[in-house]
Amino acid sequence: MRANTTVRAVNGLTARWAADVARGTVFSAAGVWPLLAFLADGAQGAARRELAQAVGLPADRAAAAAREVLAATGAMRGLDAALGLWTKRTLELREAWRAGLPAGAHGVLTGDAAADREALDAWAVKHTGGLVERMPVEVAGGAEMVLASALALRTRWLRPFEEVPWEPYGGPWDARTLLALRRRSVLLDRVGVADTPHGHVTGLKVLGDNALDVHLLLGEEGMAPGRVLGAGVGLLAGGHPVVPGPRLPRGDAGPGLRVVRERSTTPDPPTLDVTTVAYGIAADHDLLERHELFGLTAARLEVPGHFPGVSAFPLCVGSARQSAVARFGARGFEAAAVTALGMAGAGAPPPLRYLTTVVEAVFDRPFGFLAVHRHSRLVLAAGWVTDPEPFREDEDC
Repeated sequence: MRANTTVRAVNGLTARWAADVARGTVFSAAGVWPLLAFLADGAQGAARRELAQAVGLPADRAAAAAREVLAATGAMRGLDAALGLWTKRTLELREAWRAGLPAGAHGVLTGDAAADREALDAWAVKHTGGLVERMPVEVAGGAEMVLASALALRTRWLRPFEEVPWEPYGGPWDARTLLALRRRSVLLDRVGVADTPHGHVTGLKVLGDNALDVHLLLGEEGMAPGRVLGAGVGLLAGGHPVVPGPRLPRGDAGPGLRVVRERSTTPDPPTLDVTTVAYGIAADHDLLERHELFGLTAARLEVPGHFPGVSAFPLCVGSARQSAVARFGARGFEAAAVTALGMAGAGAPPPLRYLTTVVEAVFDRPFGFLAVHRHSRLVLAAGWVTDPEPFREDEDC
């Protein structure tokens, strides 16, 4: 993406949303942001001011930035992005506002709740490859308009992990047999330790084959999830000093990190030995429960005058929800989010003759993740892992 200002604005919403994360979840600020930006363009008064603040750009620049985000994400390999708009036949839209939306985005709400539900759900399935099966908005009860976005991303690791059973010792996953993912490489620069105002955070980059990467983030014991995720967003912007893998000191070097010397049968180069866990997360979010964060405090009130640039018909935001999923496995990662705003109105070993340096990175307690477009550094999805996948006896290891 060309405009760093827009990337910072979207990633800023990611960091603010992450601030209150307290349990396992997944979310996509990149799915919400364009919708808020389009609404800001058509809003006035308090709704316009609040939406502009949430978007992080002046309201008169918001729609152009939203179109830029949609065009950029639509061009990213491994990422499918779509925007949809459905209105009642009787709702007349301002032509200038409607024309700013992607071509072919406009559909019709028939008023038949069952038929409309079927059509909206089919759209969600189509644009997420079935990862999200239901549009997270109710159309019964007289919805005048639905504005929605869908994001689906898939990547395969450049180097897959090995699947093994693992029982972490101590901590919240003690005595559980988990599906662990392990791999060893000579690329020590994939890991580093950031020094943040709230504590040290270990970051590990897992690279995908299409420039979609996942950054795993492990904070110090007791560090709040939101601060760990916020640190990850800050790292993308170069906001924290980092000690990279090749410069890590011997011994305990950071959260989940140890640098050791091991005996080897061959004169091996320094290596990075990673152990993490497979996970699958699904979450539903009611954005109106965080209306201040999303700039929807005024827009949700059932009074006229919020969106005269959208339609002469008085509109308010009756519902705002997101459904999101993420799956991290041995061979790759996939995630999707659908956001909708409803407008109402491892014989005997050979001799060990050499010493080699090994950086051990172990994610054996809750950690965060960011799915990131490598070149633009746009965060597409984020989450917190508390309940990793169990190892099953029928797993093909």
